[in-house]
Amino acid sequence: MIENILWLALGLLIIASIIPRNYRLKFTVAGAGWAFFAVHWAFQWQHYAEVEDYVNVALTILTAVICIFIGYILMRQDKRILRDINGVSTTTSLFMATTAAAIGGISYFAFSEIQAMNTWLISTVSGQTIQVASLFGIAMTRVDWNLIAVNGYKVEIILACTAIESIALFTGIIASANAPFKRQAAAFLISVPVIYGLNLIRNVFIVAAYGMTWFGDPETSFYIAHTVIAKVGSLMALFLIAYAVMKILPEILDMIDGILKLFGGIFKHGG
Repeated sequence: MIENILWLALGLLIIASIIPRNYRLKFTVAGAGWAFFAVHWAFQWQHYAEVEDYVNVALTILTAVICIFIGYILMRQDKRILRDINGVSTTTSLFMATTAAAIGGISYFAFSEIQAMNTWLISTVSGQTIQVASLFGIAMTRVDWNLIAVNGYKVEIILACTAIESIALFTGIIASANAPFKRQAAAFLISVPVIYGLNLIRNVFIVAAYGMTWFGDPETSFYIAHTVIAKVGSLMALFLIAYAVMKILPEILDMIDGILKLFGGIFKHGG
């Protein structure tokens, strides 16, 4: 049932992105899409609570609340809130966010929820990780479609190892920008392919560090490589890539500014 709600939400968001802005139906469909998206996220915290991942518990609940707010605002169509504030159109920002959620959501959930695409992506990344490792003179063995071994130590490649979350996020945001195709293409080329390539190098580093015990015993090596070095490196890379993308597409900053002003307007007018 939850999967059906997810696809219904994404379907409505996609339809809302296609409907011309001068149609009032656009607001209703977009609002409904965000509402169903909120329902999806509202059920995700239980999974993270079971594995004691309380950071993601908080994030999923916060995401659900934000989706409810956006859905409510769009369906209510309150002109006191949906207005231009200091030259920034909150309505435009909401519709950009709707498009970003639709495209980003489809880009991610297609690989996380559809088994055939999930297997294909993980298998592809596993094979390419081994290929990249060979360029650095590191011998890796493919034990299974998603298992890579070095010196007998096996590492499983999961969906999170494919960087699909970051790729989907940047794809959705870039596609939502009201900008010429040339600038959108430039932003895409300096983000998505770069993220994918850097992620392969990240995988090589983690698997090699674990299998070759670069930082002591295997467990310690994996922790330092994966949780410390790779995590910090990934955050730094994403920050620089985001900065470059927003330099090319300042419309993204306008969208963020509009949404922040929108929430400010909600509290100002008391909903």
